[in-house]
Amino acid sequence: MANGRAGGEPGASDLASLVLRMFTGLALALAHGMGKVPPSERFVNGVGELGFPVPLLFAWAAALAEFAGGLLLAAGLFTRPAALMILMTMLVAAFRRHAADPFADKEKALLFAAVAFFFLIAGGGRLALDAWRGRRRS
Repeated sequence: MANGRAGGEPGASDLASLVLRMFTGLALALAHGMGKVPPSERFVNGVGELGFPVPLLFAWAAALAEFAGGLLLAAGLFTRPAALMILMTMLVAAFRRHAADPFADKEKALLFAAVAFFFLIAGGGRLALDAWRGRRRS
């Protein structure tokens, strides 16, 4: 019952998870991902400079991880796969793109990575569409 109340009603931790998931997902999708879809030539070139083969493919993967992954995270739909894609993208941003930069320049990517890691492990919670889908299957 640590995650809810008696009788299966959502509790404070369910609400906190919902707020964190929605804010993080929407912030990532709308403030960072939307501007990368479709990837600009500059973004594709930047991905190529990081040493990724087929930079257009990896630029699309990063853009979709931020935009579509952020929207999926916000909705709590396919939460764990979305969180994994976000986590990988944010780790590349922090440790490859901003490798030589001061911590303050890596902080945002690391914060998104930490939240993505949480949802990768914990799932979307009882107030996620994943939970609703699971209840419908039962």
